[in-house]
Amino acid sequence: MAKKNTTKGQPKLPLNQILSGDCVEVMNSLPAESIDLIFADPPYNLQLKGALHRPDNSKVDAVDDDWDQFASFQAYDKFTRAWLRAARRLLKPNGAIWVIGSYHNIFRVGAALQDTGLWILNDVIWRKSNPMPNFRGMRLTNAHETMIWAAKSEKSKYTFNYEALKALNDGIQMRSDWVLPICNGHERLKDENGAKAHPTQKPEALLHRVLVGSTNPGDVVLDPFFGTGTTGAVAKKLGRDFIGIEREEAYRKVAQKRIDNARRFDKASLEVSTSKRAEPRVPFGQLVERGLLNPGEVLVSLNGRHKAKVRADGTLIAHDAKGSIHQVGAALEGAPSCNGWTFWGFKRDGKMIPIDILRQQIRAEMQSKSN
Repeated sequence: MAKKNTTKGQPKLPLNQILSGDCVEVMNSLPAESIDLIFADPPYNLQLKGALHRPDNSKVDAVDDDWDQFASFQAYDKFTRAWLRAARRLLKPNGAIWVIGSYHNIFRVGAALQDTGLWILNDVIWRKSNPMPNFRGMRLTNAHETMIWAAKSEKSKYTFNYEALKALNDGIQMRSDWVLPICNGHERLKDENGAKAHPTQKPEALLHRVLVGSTNPGDVVLDPFFGTGTTGAVAKKLGRDFIGIEREEAYRKVAQKRIDNARRFDKASLEVSTSKRAEPRVPFGQLVERGLLNPGEVLVSLNGRHKAKVRADGTLIAHDAKGSIHQVGAALEGAPSCNGWTFWGFKRDGKMIPIDILRQQIRAEMQSKSN
């Protein structure tokens, strides 16, 4: 269910719109604590000295736009602190922010981010599988960018869809180094002259991973440096609301066309794998109360080595062991702990059925009632 775009006593949020203007001024005009997630791709402050050419003397289309020009590190730091303060004000108490940058700026941004009161959760290395080579041969090929993921505060209960990211990674826990290609081919947007519409356009795969991992459908995602709208396009597809801020008219025009052409995935396909810790707690005794298991019924360990009898209060007894499904399982196995839900089963019509099937049945009923 999508979240409402109003906060009591505050104006409506301009959801799914690209706002024109200075990012700090626009952010300061929006309601406080109204945003679930911010994805920021601020100017890199590359400090380029002259044009860059390939070995064949052709010019490299580098980042030399006015928006990336700052008079000094002090000027860049002042700008960074200003937009980070504005961003933190907008985040809900359990909100979070992602900031991406290169070695030119990410360390300065990281320090300012901490000084602002944001709480760093991870730094993620986006390792580019197809980086641009170093044409001058004077340094290592710059094959990665760094993203900082931070919560609004140390106490924030931020969204982290662990199981969904694990599923994206073929069932393996997602690491903090992501290997993804840079934006190229049909995804690379072009202007009317056939040139790159934006020099630092990010791939949709990167934003897909960020939004699936740290937002839920209906969340509001703000991008204060919207560019050609990668964040908005992916947010729309994934059923998230977005707000973009972009001062350059040419970028806004390209972004709007791109977002208009994006299609939202159907509701069923937006559901992702959830952590079992996030599911409703079901006491084993509830299975007994509801008659799904009866006092005196015998449970059998799924490894076939142990048996225990169910008691009326939802505890088990086996020889000298008495206690919960977890305590008795651990005692019989001689183990420090045991997950009783995956340890015990019961027989029906000659078939062994894990007791966790009954727990899932109750959870399904609870969720259907809440919907």
